[in-house]
Amino acid sequence: MLPQLNSRLFDGATLIAPAGPGLLLPYEFDGVRVEAAACRDTAWIGTQLMISPIYDIKGPDAVRFLNSVCINDFTKLGEGGVRHAVICNERGQIMTDGVVIKLAEQHYRTYWLNPPIEFLLQTSGMDVQGEDVSFTEYFIQVDGERSLEILERACGHDLHDIGFAKHRMTKIGDKDMRVLRLGMSGGLGYEVHGPMADFEEVYGKIWDAGQALGAKKLGMHAYASFNHTPGGFPNIFIHYPLPWFESEEGRFAGLADFLAQRPHQTGFSVNRQLRGSVGDDLDVRFVTPHDVGWSHLVNLKKPDRFPGREALAALAERPPRTVVTLEWNADDVAAVYATQLMGRGVEPCEDIDRPVDMNYQEFGLGKGFLYRADRVLAADGQRVGISTGRTVDYHSRRMLSLAFIETAQAVEGRELTLVWGTPGTPQRDIRVTVARCPYHDAIPNGQRDVAGIPRLG
Repeated sequence: MLPQLNSRLFDGATLIAPAGPGLLLPYEFDGVRVEAAACRDTAWIGTQLMISPIYDIKGPDAVRFLNSVCINDFTKLGEGGVRHAVICNERGQIMTDGVVIKLAEQHYRTYWLNPPIEFLLQTSGMDVQGEDVSFTEYFIQVDGERSLEILERACGHDLHDIGFAKHRMTKIGDKDMRVLRLGMSGGLGYEVHGPMADFEEVYGKIWDAGQALGAKKLGMHAYASFNHTPGGFPNIFIHYPLPWFESEEGRFAGLADFLAQRPHQTGFSVNRQLRGSVGDDLDVRFVTPHDVGWSHLVNLKKPDRFPGREALAALAERPPRTVVTLEWNADDVAAVYATQLMGRGVEPCEDIDRPVDMNYQEFGLGKGFLYRADRVLAADGQRVGISTGRTVDYHSRRMLSLAFIETAQAVEGRELTLVWGTPGTPQRDIRVTVARCPYHDAIPNGQRDVAGIPRLG
């Protein structure tokens, strides 16, 4: 379980959001603008992923099992390695994605792959064991230009040797901790993991080091709005729902009954609140790896047959959708907002002034999770895709979203039309322009050299 309210985690929080039964997360500290800007100026320190489902895979067939359920290959993942993992259903739609790290020979730890991976393991027939270790491990993110300096100051050790998508053990005081270098949406970023019993001491040392270098605490509001849309990294639950209860084909036969016995793990997929002009069309909201820009992860050469292989192979020949950033026309956005101020004789459009379309606060109180997706039209009025993850990017002073659109329309500078408004509410057209993806200008991790960052002492 997460730390209680007396934790230093909550010091300075102005809003605290329930994240599920018995779980609390800071929703805001200094506000979205300040917290998001810290990533560029110094760094932010966040604990949002403390809610991560964590599931261990062990046994002689561990690699064989991972290869049989994920679209990518784990044969060459060595100790100290980190790999992005994606599981699909038989239609090629993403069931979940997350991270896998190798802890030891025949021992792998997965993040955000459960509960689908547990279901697949129990029906695999392989010599492999699984264990749910969620909430036994703390999870601290330090992201931004001074993140490496902060961690080195906190633990007193040089960490320059940790390359992108790598991890290793170190100490902070007398506590063992694992440091991962990720920053999946671009920029310099690290994660710190260790036993939950050590959280208070470890977090305190990292925050003290960060505060001295100008870092800010990150709340859930800024985390959901800033990272993934400008970073061009579509995220489960932020940009698309997962078809957990809609996938009964092949190896997922019986999954719905399995999930029904685990309500504490299925909150994001039960009683969904579907908003936006797409309406109740769930199938168009579900995405494939090709839709979100992960075609390179689909390994069709490995001998292992994984769910969705045939569907993804067919889609690879001519992917119907691809991911782009959309810039929203400021005048059209203002016109939508203006309907809120036109008097009682005018029915207002849905709110468009929030930094992000999220309901974490309401969700933690038992309401279904909110997913917004809006129709995107070509010049001739034909629907060419959907827009999701609307975000006010305070750095660029733009309203942005990601869109999964027909490949032929993914031309930078092309003007399209977005229809704002859930069916049954007033709808307005908003001009949008296809823009670069990712939108923000962080140095890609593959090109970032940390050698020039000041070393400890």
